[in-house]
Amino acid sequence: MVSTIFFDLDGTLVDTAPDLGHALNLQLIRHGKQPLADAAIRPFASHGSRGLVGLGFGITPKDDNFIKMRDEYLSLYESVFTRSPVLLPGIAELLHAIEAKGLKWGVVTNKPRRFTMPLIESMGMNLSKRAACIVSGDDAPQPKPSPATLLMACEQVSVKPENCIYVGDAERDIQAGKAASMKTVVALFGYINVTDKPHEWGADMMIEIPSQLEKLF
Repeated sequence: MVSTIFFDLDGTLVDTAPDLGHALNLQLIRHGKQPLADAAIRPFASHGSRGLVGLGFGITPKDDNFIKMRDEYLSLYESVFTRSPVLLPGIAELLHAIEAKGLKWGVVTNKPRRFTMPLIESMGMNLSKRAACIVSGDDAPQPKPSPATLLMACEQVSVKPENCIYVGDAERDIQAGKAASMKTVVALFGYINVTDKPHEWGADMMIEIPSQLEKLF
């Protein structure tokens, strides 16, 4: 019996790619590089600062200058991250449908809390109060693919994991949801890269538009 639906944030609930990409392009320009097209950045938007810095500069956390470049990116993102976030098409209607059924919904993201709460509150619609909980990546010892943040969300809402659905657009979302014993759903409308293979992630369901999730509740 489903009682709660948890959502990933970037690319599942909210379209943050334009601002994530804008920050990356500001950093690229700062270092004398050409900015990237939105279409090139969008598939990496769910992978956070690690994926975006990797895309722009071809470095990984193993590189000596990665931490410096990541921190510089986050500083730039902090200046632009509330420019234009919007709910993805169909999400507003889905949240109303969940609430109309008397069910709860919440957010579980790897985004640092310093960005998560201001971003959600900047969008209005009373989202931060409507959500049963909002858990960020740095709220628990380990972010996704660890189930720690999802289990923390269950504790905050006083719900059993097996009565929850987790919706995300990255493989780590499905890994975390499965490890937490939740039903898992891939949001194909999110930031899916052409090299991704969501049909191999082992989710319980894949949806092309948000309203298809209603079949599960």
